[in-house]
Amino acid sequence: MDIIISIIRGILEQGFIYGIMALGIYITYCILDFPDLSVDGTFPLGAAVTAILLSLGWNPWLALVIAFGCGAAAGFVTGIFHVKLRITDLLSGILTSTALYSVNLMVVGGTALLSITKAKTIFNSGLAALFPEAVSKYVPLIIIFLLAMVMKFLLDWYLKTRSGMLLRATGDNETMVTSLAKDSGKVKIVGLMIANGLVAAAGSVLCQQQRYFEISMGTGMLVMGVASVIIGMALFGKIPVIKPTLIVIFGAIIYRGCLSLAINFGVNPNNLKLLMTIIFLIALVSRRAVDGKGGSDR
Repeated sequence: MDIIISIIRGILEQGFIYGIMALGIYITYCILDFPDLSVDGTFPLGAAVTAILLSLGWNPWLALVIAFGCGAAAGFVTGIFHVKLRITDLLSGILTSTALYSVNLMVVGGTALLSITKAKTIFNSGLAALFPEAVSKYVPLIIIFLLAMVMKFLLDWYLKTRSGMLLRATGDNETMVTSLAKDSGKVKIVGLMIANGLVAAAGSVLCQQQRYFEISMGTGMLVMGVASVIIGMALFGKIPVIKPTLIVIFGAIIYRGCLSLAINFGVNPNNLKLLMTIIFLIALVSRRAVDGKGGSDR
């Protein structure tokens, strides 16, 4: 029983972390219809910034905020490539992600792996110290859950503001936004900044949970995020009382659960990328079956 509880706890911890990332993917994929490949670079960017700051003794919560800001800056660059330089959305993300590989290495001093086992994190200092010893095993899950919920509610609030409504309108009908004398390009840039900020924040949380940064930890993040969104929408999208921001978090938990169960049933970890692709394909087909159409996957 203890083993089962430990597996479930691990799935939920990872699921909520990737749920934060899925919130960012939701903005680009569902709202803006923007295939933002820069997330494969901004996720490890958040981890790299966090790892180096924690190794220098910085406050872990401040490191998380700075990681969000660095991710937002990367999203700004992608937006500039697309809006100002008129580079296609797909290529803009690829250029940013490619550049970030070198940037991430520079941030951590050129090393591909940086351990922070002795550093203070959000899971062993500050808020974590307030919990009684009896629930110490569940402190990481509680903190990650609270973080995911705070970011979910903040995003819900933002989408109800004037700026958030313009963001949704830009994704639905960019021409209409322009006709209202609003700069749809600036709206896109803001959306990309928020999305990549959330992705980098997820990378920061994962770095603090796993206590290390690894240069390739962002590989496949877009696929994972989109799969989480699609799985959530396919399973819960028809339930009107559940908001999309919560749906994508559910999708991330289910996605991570599938991967975790596969590993525990003996699947070779080297085959995880193949398994991720298979899950993604199943999610796409399921979404189309639920929607009753074979057209857009948005």
